[in-house]
Amino acid sequence: MTIVTQNRKCILGKVINAEMILSDMGKIVNDEFLRSFDIRNELFLCEYIIMPNHLHTILEIRNPGPVKSDGRPIQSTGNSNPHGPVADPDGPIVDMNDRSYQPSRPIQSTGNSNPHGPIADQDGRPGLPVRLPKSISSFMAGFKSAVNSKIDDYIDEYQLKIPKYNRNNHFFQPNYHDHIIRNDFEYHRIARYIRQNPLKWNQDTLSSD
Repeated sequence: MTIVTQNRKCILGKVINAEMILSDMGKIVNDEFLRSFDIRNELFLCEYIIMPNHLHTILEIRNPGPVKSDGRPIQSTGNSNPHGPVADPDGPIVDMNDRSYQPSRPIQSTGNSNPHGPIADQDGRPGLPVRLPKSISSFMAGFKSAVNSKIDDYIDEYQLKIPKYNRNNHFFQPNYHDHIIRNDFEYHRIARYIRQNPLKWNQDTLSSD
């Protein structure tokens, strides 16, 4: 996974003699990142590096099984499916980015068909995305929120003349890049890239130099 500061600002530290030196804000990010793994039993940290304007990491989700949108486990029916578990009829539709969509309730026909299909449920509400618990997206949201709060406390403590971070002024970019590692060769290649990132900072596409 890779997350990047807003506008790629190099505020997490500097690379000096091929070594990453964290700034005060970088130290806050480091502390909150490691704390995330202390409070989330489903996460295991394999590798990470904080760079001047981004963070690379390899992490593992040890999820005991599929869950509903409220966190309750989906009970097995005892019938194996070669294509994976059957969707829970009371649960959400889950996409590949850990986001779920609670299906809208059916709309009663008024006799006027819409060639584009229904656009809302009977109360006028569309099916909205729901963040699944114990997922990458849930972890990232919690981590980024904690960083915003701690950085804001730092700004107050030292009376810095810079804007605080909130929904309209993100410390990190709202999105993140993720990739599923599928074999040992790929793991070692990416782990080596992460460890050597400070050595190759000047060639990094995220470098502002």
